[in-house]
Order: sequence, then C-alpha cells, then structure tokens
Amino acid sequence: MAKWINVSTAKHQLKLFDGNRLIKTYPIAVGKILTPSPPGTYTIINKQRNPGGPFGVLWMGLSKPHYGIHGTNNPASIGKNVSHGCIRMFNHDVLDLSSRVSIGTHVVIHK
Repeated sequence: MAKWINVSTAKHQLKLFDGNRLIKTYPIAVGKILTPSPPGTYTIINKQRNPGGPFGVLWMGLSKPHYGIHGTNNPASIGKNVSHGCIRMFNHDVLDLSSRVSIGTHVVIHK
C-alpha cells in the first residue's frame, strides 16, 4: 500500500498512514475562519528546504496552488486556526514527515 496523509482541521492533527496502518500523528495549525484550509484530496508536488519567511525549515507544496504543508517560525501557533489555509507543523515534525513521504503522496484534508 502507498503512504498517504490525513489532515483533520477540527482535531489539529496530521496523520501519516501506510495503507490502513497509522505510522505517526503530528500536531498542526490550520487555516483561520476567513482563510480556511481547503477540504479535498491533493498531492505533494514539490519540496523546498529553507524557503524563507514564515515557512520554517521546509515547504511541501500541494497540487492546489498556493497551499502547502510547512514548518513555522512561530511554534506557539501549533494547535490553532491561524494560517492562510496552509498546514503548519513544528519544524522538527515537518522534517520528519518529509523524510517519510515522496512527491506524489496523497493528502486528504477534512474537518
């Protein structure tokens, strides 16, 4: 089975699965009310280390333009609804996740 990512915006959790088997759960921050994280199924289309700005140590772009999974320069934001729709992770967590998934990995975002 292929690895895939399940993002729950209500629970502020990102879960990495291999088929039906849960590999790891990470705490996340998600979009705020005016700029919610977009529900749907996407794929990781690129990875960029040290993208600069508020994106922490790593950016993984999604197939929905301008959205991604990335680190943060504000770790206190994890667990909250604060982003412009992206999925924010602790820097050490986004590095760990990135090492476990490849470009083309499916990402499901839901409440």
